[in-house]
Amino acid sequence: MSYPIDNPFRPPMEFFASVASCFSALAIAVGSPWVGFSAWATWGICVGLVVHAVWRLKQGIAVVRFQMNLRWLPKYELTSDQIPFGTKELFLGMGFWWDQRHTQRLYLARMPKNRHLRARNDLYERARQFTRDHPNSRFTPLLNLESRWNPVSPLPPVGGDPAIHGIEPDERPIWTALSERVGHTVVLGTTRVGKTRLAELLITQDIRRGDVVIVFDPKGDVQLLKRMYAEAKRSGREKDFWFFHLGYPELSDKYSPISTIGRITEVATRIANALPGEGQSQAFKEFVWLFINVIARAISALGMNPTYTLIYQYAVDVDALGQQYFNFWLNRDHPGWQGQMQSIPSKELETLIKKTGRTVEVLEFLALLREQNWHDPVADGLVSVLSNDKTRFQMLINSLYPLLEKLTTGKVSELLSPAWDDLNDRRRVFDWDKIMNMGGIAYVGLDSLSDHEVAAAVGNAMFADLTSTAGRRYKFGTNYGQSRGQDVDKSTKVAIHADEFNELIGDEFVPLLNKAGGAGYQVTVYTQTWSDVEAKIGNQAKAAQIGGNLNTLVMLRVKTTDTAEILTEQLPMVEVYSTTTDSGTSDVQNPDDFADFSSRSGDRLTTREVPMIQPADLVQLPKGQAFALLEGGQLAKIRLPLAMGDASDIHWPVNLAAAFDGMHAQYQRYVDRVEHNSALPPGAFDGRPQDELTVEGTGGSY
Repeated sequence: MSYPIDNPFRPPMEFFASVASCFSALAIAVGSPWVGFSAWATWGICVGLVVHAVWRLKQGIAVVRFQMNLRWLPKYELTSDQIPFGTKELFLGMGFWWDQRHTQRLYLARMPKNRHLRARNDLYERARQFTRDHPNSRFTPLLNLESRWNPVSPLPPVGGDPAIHGIEPDERPIWTALSERVGHTVVLGTTRVGKTRLAELLITQDIRRGDVVIVFDPKGDVQLLKRMYAEAKRSGREKDFWFFHLGYPELSDKYSPISTIGRITEVATRIANALPGEGQSQAFKEFVWLFINVIARAISALGMNPTYTLIYQYAVDVDALGQQYFNFWLNRDHPGWQGQMQSIPSKELETLIKKTGRTVEVLEFLALLREQNWHDPVADGLVSVLSNDKTRFQMLINSLYPLLEKLTTGKVSELLSPAWDDLNDRRRVFDWDKIMNMGGIAYVGLDSLSDHEVAAAVGNAMFADLTSTAGRRYKFGTNYGQSRGQDVDKSTKVAIHADEFNELIGDEFVPLLNKAGGAGYQVTVYTQTWSDVEAKIGNQAKAAQIGGNLNTLVMLRVKTTDTAEILTEQLPMVEVYSTTTDSGTSDVQNPDDFADFSSRSGDRLTTREVPMIQPADLVQLPKGQAFALLEGGQLAKIRLPLAMGDASDIHWPVNLAAAFDGMHAQYQRYVDRVEHNSALPPGAFDGRPQDELTVEGTGGSY
C-alpha cells in the first residue's frame, strides 16, 4: 500500500498489528474445538494470521531501522584489495540515487516534532554531558559504546548532519560510466573534508586499469604519493613510476617545461603566462612575450634546446646572443662578410654607446646589416630588440627577471633546465610524450607552500605542454612518435588529476579542456571554491567557460553558498507534502434534530515546490560525504571510504623514502595553519631503514 506521504518518522504501529495477529492465531489454534472450526479452516486461518504478523513485523522493523539510521554514522573503510574497479565503470563509493522521496524525508526530519529521532537530540546531549562530568563512572563505557543499538552512540569526528545520508538506509555501490570521464570532472570541497582521499580512490582505479596517470599535487600530500607508488607496485607498474618534486630536486626526476614544443612560440607563451596580465600589466606582458620569443628563436636556430637557464642567461645579456647569432647567420648565408664590416668613428661610436648601452660589436653588426640591407627572420627580431635603448627596454621587461631568477636558482635550476650531456647525473629526464608512450605514472609535487609563484609558473608551463602534446596526439593519433611495429589502433587513456586546481590554472587550461578529450585526456580537478578559480583567472566569463567544460560535478562540504549553488541551481524543483490540522464546528439548523451542533476534524494535505537539495544541505555535509551530478544530471548521494588500509609490505625506492620525512613535516605545517589541532594522516615515514618500511594501518584521514 502506498500513502500520499512517505512518513517513516511515525511510531512503528505495525508492531501492534503484528502482535494482535500472533495472539489471534494462538487463540484460534487453542480454541478451535469450542468455535466449531474444522482442522483445515483452523490451520488456514492461523497460517494467514502468521503471514500477516510477519509482514507487519517486517514493516515495523523497516521503520525502526530507518529511525536508527538517522542517528548512526558508521565508519566506511576499504583496504586496497577491497577497492573495486571495472573496465567500463568508475567506483565512487557507497550511496544512493537522490529523488523526491529523499527531499521529502529530509524535510520531515528537520521538523521540530521529529527532533528526538535526530542524532543530536536532548538524550544524546545529556549522555555526552554525563560522560564529561563522570569519566570514571561504570556507565560511561556503555554510553560511549559505538554501536547501532546504542541510542546515544558518540558521533564520529566528521561533523555535519548524519540525517542527510541516513534518510536512505538501503545504500549500494555507486558507479558511473567511464565514457563520461572524457567530459572531465570537478571536485569541490572545503579544506580537510576528503578531496584528496577521493583522489586516492580514483587514482587507484586508474592505475589498476592500466591508464596513463599524471597527478599534480601543489601542497605535497605524502599519503597521496605513498598511495600512488603502492598501487603502481601492486599493479606491476613500479618501473613506470616517475617522481617530480620542486622541493626535493636532488631526489627528483628532471623535466624541462619548455623543451618539448610543437612551435617555438610556445616557449614565450609558457613563460609569459606566469606573469600578471590584468589592466596595465597586459602591455608589459606583451613586451615580455616578444622579448622571450626573439631569444627562443635565436637559441633554437643556433641548435640549442631552450631552457630556463639559457633564456635567463641571454635575457640578461642579449648582446652576446645577438653577436653569436649574427656570426652564425652571416657565415652561413653571406661568406666574406668580415671584409664589408667597417669600424664606426670613435666619436659616433661613443654617442651610440651612451644612447643605446650596447656593445661595440653589436653596434658594428647593426650598422653592417643596415648598410647591406641583409635580412633574416631571426636576425630581424634581434635587430628590433638591440636597436632599442637597453635601459629603457629593460624597464619594459623588468617583471621577467624575478620570475627567471626563481626558476634558475639553486638545484631547482638543474631540475627544470636539465643538462642533457651530463653523464654524471643519474636522475632520469622525462617529457609527456615519453610518459604517455610508455604508459607511465607521474607524480608532480610543486611545493607551493614554499614558493607559490614558482609552483604556479611550473604548473602552468606543464599544463601548456600537456595541451601541446594533446594537439599532436589529436592530429597524429595516440601513438604519435612510436615505431610502426606498435599497435597504432590502441587508444591510451590519460587520467590527469590536479589537486588545488586554483593554484595551477591559467589561460592554457581552456583549450586543454575544450579539445583534449579527442586525445584521450580525462581531467579531474579539485578545488575548494569556484571563487578561487575566478580570482586566479581574473575573468568571470573565462572561468565560466572552464566550468562549462567540466561535465561531472562532485561536491563535498563547502563553506559558501555561491559554490553550493553551482550544484543546486542545476537541479529541478520537486514537490514536498505536508499536513495541517483542519477542524471546526457549526450549529445544527434543524430544530427537530437532537444535536445542537456538529464538529469536524481532519488533516489537510498540501504541497509546495522546493529545490531538490538546498545550499544549506551542502554546508552541513559530514566529512567524507558528497553529492555527485553524474551522467547527464543524475544526482547521487555518496559516502567515500574514510581510510584505505594496506597490509602489503611495500619497500620504497631510496629517493621516495628520503622525501617522505620532509614532505610529511611540511604538510603538517600546512594542516596546522588551515585547521588547528588536526591530526596527520597515519602511516607517515618514521625514519626507519628502507628495508623495514611498510604501508601501515589505515593510512589516510580527512
